[in-house]
Amino acid sequence: MADYDAFAPVYDDFAAAMTEDVDFYVSLAAEAHGPVVELAVGTGRVAISIVQRTGRRVIGIDVSAAMIEVARRKASEASVELDLRVGDMRELELDERTDLVICPFRAMLHLQNHAERVDVLRRVADVLGPGGHFAWNAFVFDHRVAAEIGGVWREEGGVRHRSTYDFAERRIDLELESGGTVRLWWVDRGEWERAISEAGLEVEALYGSFDRQPFDDESREFVYVARKP
Repeated sequence: MADYDAFAPVYDDFAAAMTEDVDFYVSLAAEAHGPVVELAVGTGRVAISIVQRTGRRVIGIDVSAAMIEVARRKASEASVELDLRVGDMRELELDERTDLVICPFRAMLHLQNHAERVDVLRRVADVLGPGGHFAWNAFVFDHRVAAEIGGVWREEGGVRHRSTYDFAERRIDLELESGGTVRLWWVDRGEWERAISEAGLEVEALYGSFDRQPFDDESREFVYVARKP
């Protein structure tokens, strides 16, 4: 069982270097008309900026109650109102429709297999109105990176951690030295787009970076915007 709660106290330090995605998701929210739904909202890193810069209502959903508590505290300190809910994206249900769902910082990689990815994409499609969008990002797996960092204790934002690769399972175990492990499963382009199609969505855009550069063979990030027909 993944221990997302263990990451809550250190998540903002761990993710401090990830800032380039915020403008991208804020720009999508600025074009939205209904509430913005953020899956795996974490500590509110993106959600708070969306409210501050666009005035949009944000529904933030996360499986970790500890992450939600940190997000609630940060939102209060920033005088921002967030609609925060403890829940699993694999069980997504809303009693209202929206035209934008987002899932930043590679959180879709916590889904274990193709069936889970299709199910989440279908659930997203169910809460989107016609023409609505789902945006997320995920890393492009790189054997060179895996060879360099696999099994090595490293620091990011002062947080010691290591990534252990299981190539047979295509899984990364991300472990904190202080305790707690979460798992991610890497996905290639063909798999993403098969899941998108099976869920009844279509690819509107695939970028290789958050500045909307086209995806190519040198891209290290999938930045997807899918559309509900």
